[in-house]
Amino acid sequence: MFAELHVTTSFTFLTGASQPEELVHRALALGYSALAITDECSLAGVVRAWQAARDTPLHLIIGSRVRLTGEPAPQVILLAPDNFAYANLCQLITLARRDSDKGQYRVTPDMLAAHSAHLLCLWLPGPDASHHDTELRWLSDLFPDRLWIGCALLQDTDDAALYQQLYQLACTHHLPMVACNDVHMHDPQRQPLLDVLTALRHHTTVQTLGSLRFANAERHLRPLARLRAIYPPALLQESLRIAGRCTFRLDTLRYHYPREVVPEGLTAAAYLRQLVDAGAARRWPGAGMPAAVRRQVEQELTLIRELEYEYYFLTVHDIVAFARSQDIFCQGRGSAANSAVCYCLGITEVDPSRSQLLFERFLSRERDEPPDIDVDFEHERREEVIQYIYRKYGRERAALAATVISYRLRSAIRDVGRALGFDQHRLALLSKQLAWWDKPETLPERFREAGLKDTHLARLFQARVVELLGFPRHLSQHVGGFVISQPPLATLVPVENAAMPDRTIIQWDKDDLEALGLMKVDVLALGMLTAIRKMLGVINRYRMDAGRTPLTVQDIPAEDPATYDMLCKADSVGVFQVESRAQMSMLPRLKPRRFYDLVIQVAIVRPGPIQGDMVHPFLRRRAGLEAVDYPDQRIENVLCRTLGIPIFQEQVIQMAMVAANFTGGEADQLRRAMARWGKSGELLQFRDKVIHGMLGNGYSPDYAERIFEQMKGFGGYGFPESHSASFALLVYLSAWLKRHHTSAFYCGLLNSLPMGFYSPSQLLQDARRHGIEVRPPCVDHSHWDYTLEDTRRQPLGMQPAVRVGLRQISGFNEDAAQRILQARRAARFTDVADLCARARLNRREREALVAANAIARLTGHRHQGQWEILAVQEPPPLFDQPVHSSNLRDGVRLDAPSEVDNLLADYRSLSLTLGRHPMALVRHRTPFDRCQSARDLRRLNQGRFVRVAGVVTNRQRPGTASGVLFLTLEDETGNTSVIVWRTLQERCRKAILSGQLLVVKGTLEKTEEGVIHVIAGEILDESHALAELKTRSRDFH
Repeated sequence: MFAELHVTTSFTFLTGASQPEELVHRALALGYSALAITDECSLAGVVRAWQAARDTPLHLIIGSRVRLTGEPAPQVILLAPDNFAYANLCQLITLARRDSDKGQYRVTPDMLAAHSAHLLCLWLPGPDASHHDTELRWLSDLFPDRLWIGCALLQDTDDAALYQQLYQLACTHHLPMVACNDVHMHDPQRQPLLDVLTALRHHTTVQTLGSLRFANAERHLRPLARLRAIYPPALLQESLRIAGRCTFRLDTLRYHYPREVVPEGLTAAAYLRQLVDAGAARRWPGAGMPAAVRRQVEQELTLIRELEYEYYFLTVHDIVAFARSQDIFCQGRGSAANSAVCYCLGITEVDPSRSQLLFERFLSRERDEPPDIDVDFEHERREEVIQYIYRKYGRERAALAATVISYRLRSAIRDVGRALGFDQHRLALLSKQLAWWDKPETLPERFREAGLKDTHLARLFQARVVELLGFPRHLSQHVGGFVISQPPLATLVPVENAAMPDRTIIQWDKDDLEALGLMKVDVLALGMLTAIRKMLGVINRYRMDAGRTPLTVQDIPAEDPATYDMLCKADSVGVFQVESRAQMSMLPRLKPRRFYDLVIQVAIVRPGPIQGDMVHPFLRRRAGLEAVDYPDQRIENVLCRTLGIPIFQEQVIQMAMVAANFTGGEADQLRRAMARWGKSGELLQFRDKVIHGMLGNGYSPDYAERIFEQMKGFGGYGFPESHSASFALLVYLSAWLKRHHTSAFYCGLLNSLPMGFYSPSQLLQDARRHGIEVRPPCVDHSHWDYTLEDTRRQPLGMQPAVRVGLRQISGFNEDAAQRILQARRAARFTDVADLCARARLNRREREALVAANAIARLTGHRHQGQWEILAVQEPPPLFDQPVHSSNLRDGVRLDAPSEVDNLLADYRSLSLTLGRHPMALVRHRTPFDRCQSARDLRRLNQGRFVRVAGVVTNRQRPGTASGVLFLTLEDETGNTSVIVWRTLQERCRKAILSGQLLVVKGTLEKTEEGVIHVIAGEILDESHALAELKTRSRDFH
């Protein structure tokens, strides 16, 4: 028996060649008694190892390896035998990481001395023997009775001489020796990958590693018989004695909620009830809270008190209350929207009196973990909320969760190729050949396309790429998951600096936190909240100018027929959640006429319902083409609002409870198993319970099997109803604004980019299709943001014009825009010299304005503008404004650019044009003259052969679409959706991936509801026709 006490995993980035789980499984297979995870100044991988070892006989030990700076500077392994030692280790790593740049650490002797209590220490001998005695004397004082000499006999030096040297040191300093093997991999076959990682870490190639490469493959978990042949029995036995002292387990960690959210003199339970009652009075003024909701609130409060989660709800309420006090739009979503308490607290906006909530989806007695509340905030103002949390709790008690950035195919190819010394041009070509949907098994074909022959080196390249996939590359910050605690966080988990200034992260990700039951509050960013605030701001400016009261979200009327009419026509470009190709195809088929239809609309275009074969039966029933039936009243109660078809996760959970006798906790375990379906076979463990439970309740075998198959479908990411309802609120708000304040809708959306599916060019084209006048950028009228002009049209039923903001100009900046605004308030610009002088424009700013034709009133056109700004000189160092001549117009008049020149210049400077669409300029040329436009397709019959052409604006290949690719082609009349089957994708791969202007030959598919697609039969890349036009597709996958 043996305990390996020195193990480096892949979470010592670019160092360990095995994942924590692989090392645990291998140690079990070899019969090890214990395994210590000792990554360098990191605990990032320990939770994964703990999960792998949790239900096994392997004893997992938590530790870390650190190299000290200063004098003395030993390298040591620190092990945590108990909770006190674990806290010391976390605090030491935190101090070392926080005192250094991202990805670095620094441990001084004083730091180690201050945090050495309770820790066990294994000293690792360095190459310079002259320091050994000094280091051991110092460590002996620091770790009395807790210090060992680590002995690694790896057959890469004279093992006998090394052992003798360490034995003499042990005798001199009266220290025990222990075998530890500097493990970097679970299996010796990972040695080639280890060499690749070493080369990457040292910024060199495998061929030139030299002495940086390990001499052999001995740094793996070796069989016990092999270890007994190498080490004296005492050294192996000592490893077991050390392991016996290490009783700390990660599942003994206890989380303590922050306490300051409760006022003095009140208990948490009393204060929570006080806030809930006050919120209920605001939510239901007059008549009061409905009786059914009151019963649910009481049930929830009882359970919250029983599980002692009051502080969690109060913490989230405090954050939301701050945001609202600053007029920051926010809204809770996810399973929290199942909670009537969250609604009363103002955290969520889903009215429990209007929906069927399932609180067990959010919280239950049988779930040994805290609830999870997600709150979306305006994406441009979320940083204010984050900094409020840091101010309130301090960086010692609040930090963001980590996100593990792992190797994917493209990054793995890039790094492995670099380590193997491949030509960078060849690697770039190979990378360009890759599509986001490519799998590792397609690598040989991609290699051939890039000109990499089937050589031994190429096969090595491919093998290392496959091995590296999924390996962690570095820690980044979670999109918004905050961990907040009463004691310092560093007693629970190490904290380190994030790449962004003023941010700190813990070393665990959200899955680690969930596994250990630690609280996380998701402070997320949502662009649509920003856009809605900006839309309302634009609207209220012209309402107030007209003496009208401001419009608020609460003023927007519910169930507006005109809004639903618009959505039924799939007029949803820019509308939250229903703007994708798939959603736009569904809208005319589902025909939403009320809010709950939008809840279904959001959820039904998801992998769960699609893979569970629920979409078409639901649509047939909704259209009256299929009878709605239920096997009994219990199922009808669950599925009546979705016509007998399970659309939402809550319905699947409820069906398990009412039809198969699952408890609330068991049903939640089923939900988790569904979420992991495809990654694990855990869901199959529930099959017998589901089937037998339903048979016992009188359901037929066929029906029971069908329900379980639908549960498997929900493993492909089914939406909870609560989440859909939260999003449907924003769908309706954004759709209403588009329908009734169209110009303001586009203005707010454009000022909130980047977000959503569409580029500024696409949004402005859609605006113009809605009759909105769009005016070009201009130094006389444009602000930094897009603005509305001629707003007095609104009361007359005409939409205001949209003025392109200076933010759209490539290479321009907001500070220069503000200087222009300030200067023109004083007086109108008389000429280019006056503009450049009073706005203090530098050369780059002047050139950007001319390139965008934003000074056309002063110069006439771009060519003349480029000529005139040449006469503006940069100011000497002692002056703060340009030196200029009063006669910039020297009599030279240049010819104006052609329409094509202007078009190209528009795209280069603005990424859009307000002139004619590029397709309009080539429509008369072959082969475009034989192509139907997007408008033409509406008049043609189903099944007809068609040719279409357009600029590629969107490529989608959803994981649930069985490999089908969807293209969106834009021409001067609109957009065409193209479906590309998998076989054609390979045949036309290059055109699909890199083509900007495509001609598609295919078959027209047209539904009764008017949804149009072209089924591609051939795809041709005609980008050469617009070779100089730089447009970018937005690719989603």
